[in-house]
Amino acid sequence: MFDTMVITKIVAGLCATLLFFLVGIWAADVIYLPSEEAGHEITVYPLPLDETESQEVVEVAAAPVDVMALFAEADAAAGENLWRSCRTCHQLNGTNSTGPSLNGVVGRAIDGVEGFNYSGALLALGDTWTVEALNTFLENPRSAAPGTRMSFRGISDIQDRLNLIAYLQTTSP
Repeated sequence: MFDTMVITKIVAGLCATLLFFLVGIWAADVIYLPSEEAGHEITVYPLPLDETESQEVVEVAAAPVDVMALFAEADAAAGENLWRSCRTCHQLNGTNSTGPSLNGVVGRAIDGVEGFNYSGALLALGDTWTVEALNTFLENPRSAAPGTRMSFRGISDIQDRLNLIAYLQTTSP
C-alpha cells in the first residue's frame, strides 16, 4: 500500500511540524517572558497608608457581624431558590438521601436524624443546629467541620446563607 518513501515523508512532516511548534514556544518565551539575567525581576511596591487609613482598615476587619440582626431581615422566598443546589443530596420530606433530611433542621440536634450515619466532624460545631452554627457551616463546610463527608463548596454571601436558613426554618414541622 505505502512504500518506504511515502512513510518517510509522513514521518518527516510530523517531525518538522513538532519542531516548528517547539521553536515557536521557545521564541514566545524569549519575547514575552522576562528573564532574571536581563534584570527584569518582578518587584512589588506596597502602597503607603497614612495612620487614619490604616486604622480604618483595622476597624473594618475587626467589626463582628451580628448574624441574628441580619437573620431578622432574611428572605425565605429567596432561600427557596437557593434550596435547589441542596436538594440534590438532601430531602425535606423526612427521608434520608445522600445527606440527611433537612426537615426541621433549625433547632435540631446536629446528629439528630435517625438512621443516618454522621461523620463525627460535625460535632465540632456544637450540639444543636442554631442559626449561627448553620451559617458557619454553610459558609465553608470543609473548614467549619474538617473531616466532614459533605462535598458542598459553601455559600460565600452571608445574606444568601441566612435566606437559605430562613427557608429551612419555614419547612420545620
